[in-house]
Amino acid sequence: MDLNADLGEGFGVWRLGDDDAMLSVLTSANVACGFHAGDPSTMRLVCAAAVSRGVAIGAQVGYRDLAGFGRRRIEYDPAELRDDVLYQLAALDGFARVAGDRVRYVKPHGALYNTAVTDEGQAGAVVSAVLARDRTLPVLGLPGSALLRQASAAGLRAVPEGFADRGYLPSGALVPRGRPGALVTDPDEVARRAVRMAVRGTVIAVDGTEVGCAVESVCVHGDTPGAVGLARAVRAALTTAGVPLAPFSRAG
Repeated sequence: MDLNADLGEGFGVWRLGDDDAMLSVLTSANVACGFHAGDPSTMRLVCAAAVSRGVAIGAQVGYRDLAGFGRRRIEYDPAELRDDVLYQLAALDGFARVAGDRVRYVKPHGALYNTAVTDEGQAGAVVSAVLARDRTLPVLGLPGSALLRQASAAGLRAVPEGFADRGYLPSGALVPRGRPGALVTDPDEVARRAVRMAVRGTVIAVDGTEVGCAVESVCVHGDTPGAVGLARAVRAALTTAGVPLAPFSRAG
């Protein structure tokens, strides 16, 4: 099982989360590429730190929305969105290569991630950008999403992920931020949810129903309150449950 989190989400002198502490726990790092958060210096520093710890680097591509942290849906022309995603992916890959590795996978951020669950046009734009840059890159996304379906149809590796610190609807979608139950912040509960996903392939939705959630990677958001403690609790619980931890992008 892979354990991922969003890193490099500061901008300039403003910092969000403890990237160094998170990198000591994770197997994969979703690094912001400068559109929803991040800047060139931050991208370089996080890539270098990830490589030094053996953590796989993923491009977390998002909307061009620094003010809204990429969590506001934007209606895009698909070709424009494709090019925006390609720009971000290529930029981060440059810093990853300077650090001695390369981008290993792609994961949309925030509103783009959620939109690509059902919006075929935006999902297709992300897939088109990946195809244009590197057909060997896996795409990380929500199980059953349009994004993963299109990625698989295009010959890309589609990797389903679960969110240990986010609430789920009975449909398998995430509870929208701002609604009750959207965030799970109790370390014990977050750890239990991660183990359930890894071992049983299910998650308990906000209405108490058990929902299918077979995943290859578990995410803990870097900006969730107490994120480092949550990530440590998840890693410890998975290890105790006998679940090996390794970057999904380096399998085989």
